[in-house]
Amino acid sequence: MALKRKTKPEASFSMSSMTDIVFLLLLFFLITSTLVNPNALKLLLPKSTGQISARPTVSISIKHYPEQNMVSYHINGNSKPIRFDQIEGNVVNLLQGEDDPTFSIYADETVPIKEVVALMNIAKRNKFKVIMATSPE
Repeated sequence: MALKRKTKPEASFSMSSMTDIVFLLLLFFLITSTLVNPNALKLLLPKSTGQISARPTVSISIKHYPEQNMVSYHINGNSKPIRFDQIEGNVVNLLQGEDDPTFSIYADETVPIKEVVALMNIAKRNKFKVIMATSPE
């Protein structure tokens, strides 16, 4: 008894479901890749043991005067304050010729974070390393 099928199997394959999966995977990897590398500045933070891998040759101190809503900058412990627009030129002159140009930021705890970030932007523009000086707890 020979039975014959009335419908023949179709040899084609619908790719629409496969393209949906590939598209969703593409979106997933695009979103997660932005979370892996956030836009941030690289800092060399000192360890609590007091050992620092990079030796800063220049230090910048930031002092905040909240009653006058004023901030002063001092390079290498100089008692004479310097204006912010003069910092980059002075730091570049002091660090030129260094193998590993590094400077440290000593900021009072009341200093607004935008002042510290402005100094970090100077370091990023000139490819300097930054050490954020902290006091032990």
